[in-house]
Amino acid sequence: MENKQHQTDTYSLSIMTERNRALAATVYRPKNEVKIAVMIAPATGIKRQFYHNFATHLAENGFGVLTFDNEGIGESLSSELAKCDASLISWGRHDMPAVLDALQDEFADATYHVIAHSAGGQLIGLMPNYSTLASVFNVACSSGRIRNMDMPYKLKAMGFMDAFIPLTNLMLGYTPSDKIGMGEPLPRGVARQWRRLYQDRFWQKHSYPFL
Repeated sequence: MENKQHQTDTYSLSIMTERNRALAATVYRPKNEVKIAVMIAPATGIKRQFYHNFATHLAENGFGVLTFDNEGIGESLSSELAKCDASLISWGRHDMPAVLDALQDEFADATYHVIAHSAGGQLIGLMPNYSTLASVFNVACSSGRIRNMDMPYKLKAMGFMDAFIPLTNLMLGYTPSDKIGMGEPLPRGVARQWRRLYQDRFWQKHSYPFL
């Protein structure tokens, strides 16, 4: 079967949120007409470069794609991390809506879709403009409850959530999760809410106790 790959352009974009924070983003634009545009919503503490090969593959097959770093992550960190006041809530309410708006500006005549990784899928419900999406595809977007994890990763998660996050937030003002292989360093508010997300039974309560 013939493999028709499309030529693509890749370029950087700066996206301003309602919090007046600039997010670093990358646009993958096929040179043919784009009918489907995809926003890749990252997992907690994962830089957009992680999704580069996948975004390139989508663009080569005719999809417009936008990847981004959430506030406080990668190139979207504009101050000392200890001074960054980003949170999971601000990611969902401000970062992701701004990126979706930018996706619509970049690909005006397309339908809009999200491919979300982990927390990227969990936060979609906080987006005030989510209704403009034609579809959502979540990858590894589980409840995240520690008791559902298998050993030995369960022990690592317990140590990270119960000891590493509160201690490093207290001593450093942020969580250096990269030191133990848990993604990029995290703003204090992101790490604190991530910890509560894993500990509380909010999935059973159908609510976010950290709101």
